[in-house]
Amino acid sequence: MSGARLVRLLATAAAVSLAVAGCGGGGGDAPDGRDTGAAAPNVPAGAADPRGDGKAQCSGVNLAYVGSIAGDNAALGIAILNGAKLAVKQHNDANPNCQVTLKQFDSEGSPDKAPGVVTQVINDPSVLGVIGLPFSGESKAVGATINQAGLVAITPSATNPALARNGWRTFFRGLGNDAVQGPAVARFLTEELKASKVCVLRDDSEYGIGLAETVRGALKDKVVCEDQVKTKQKEFSATIGKVEQARPDAIFYSGYYTEAAPLAQQLRDRGVDAKLVAPDGAKDDEFVKNAGDAAEGAYLTCPCVPADAFTGFFDSYKKEFGVEPATYSAEGYDAATVLLKALDKGLKDRAAVLEFVRGYEGQGLTKKFRWDATGELTETPVWSYRVENGKIVKHKPIGS
Repeated sequence: MSGARLVRLLATAAAVSLAVAGCGGGGGDAPDGRDTGAAAPNVPAGAADPRGDGKAQCSGVNLAYVGSIAGDNAALGIAILNGAKLAVKQHNDANPNCQVTLKQFDSEGSPDKAPGVVTQVINDPSVLGVIGLPFSGESKAVGATINQAGLVAITPSATNPALARNGWRTFFRGLGNDAVQGPAVARFLTEELKASKVCVLRDDSEYGIGLAETVRGALKDKVVCEDQVKTKQKEFSATIGKVEQARPDAIFYSGYYTEAAPLAQQLRDRGVDAKLVAPDGAKDDEFVKNAGDAAEGAYLTCPCVPADAFTGFFDSYKKEFGVEPATYSAEGYDAATVLLKALDKGLKDRAAVLEFVRGYEGQGLTKKFRWDATGELTETPVWSYRVENGKIVKHKPIGS
């Protein structure tokens, strides 16, 4: 199924509470991930459920989350971690004879710290699968090491396309990459926002640079200015000067919320009224909180489906953690569910779990999961969101 067709399907499904019928979907002990129980409210039909049939038996096998828990942009990692924790809790509550521990390792999202943390994970033989790493830079730094260990890793959020081009057999991406999001962003800017002049700004991360390049390539001659800022930068007068000179209709900022928030503030303080669009790295309540009134009306894009579409998941997450699901919470839940299905099959070593994931095909909450030989998904929705009255709300699906 093409990305455009899937987006249309999701749009229709949203209008009818996402009563989506999954093809080839769902769980229990079935090898393709089919679930034997009835679907929860607003969950795509056949979606894999971490609880399975409650009859799983396993011992001494665990999973790990590797990613940011503290440090800059930690909120993005915590959202993923909580999604994975919810899946493991639901699994353990339903399967008394298969109790899985989700071990947590904090990389702080840093390419410098991630290698040492990953070494700890690899040296723990009980860990048969990893949810992570969330960011592209840290994923690049450790991908070869994880591959050498034969340890399957499903990232719910790292989007740099080059990660899948390294020949890593253990790398799987649980969302669309920037080669999907970039053209979708360009279409949103030109077709939805009617922008004919766009400034493309980026940070200095692997993620920010890669996505900006993809968007710039899709926009072509509509790009009237470009600039790069640094991680942890707080003052943006030079960049804003370039924007003021170009007088764009819209600004696309490719980076994370830590820098996006003060940039948005300073743009508005200088009277720049161009429409602001930022990607999934900025799609977090911390952006709205830190940008204040300057965030109002900003658009955010994400290769993720709105979590509030799935009532059962949304309510369970909020009850468990006291907050609503955030960006990639549902993707973290889906990634953990796939790995739990492998353990429920009685698989006891990393090689077996890797082959299970490689051949997996089934409906999840957010999409149908089936990977090609490089670890890329075959179906990848992209959505736009908007800040309204101090909250990030879903806007509409956009094509790639």
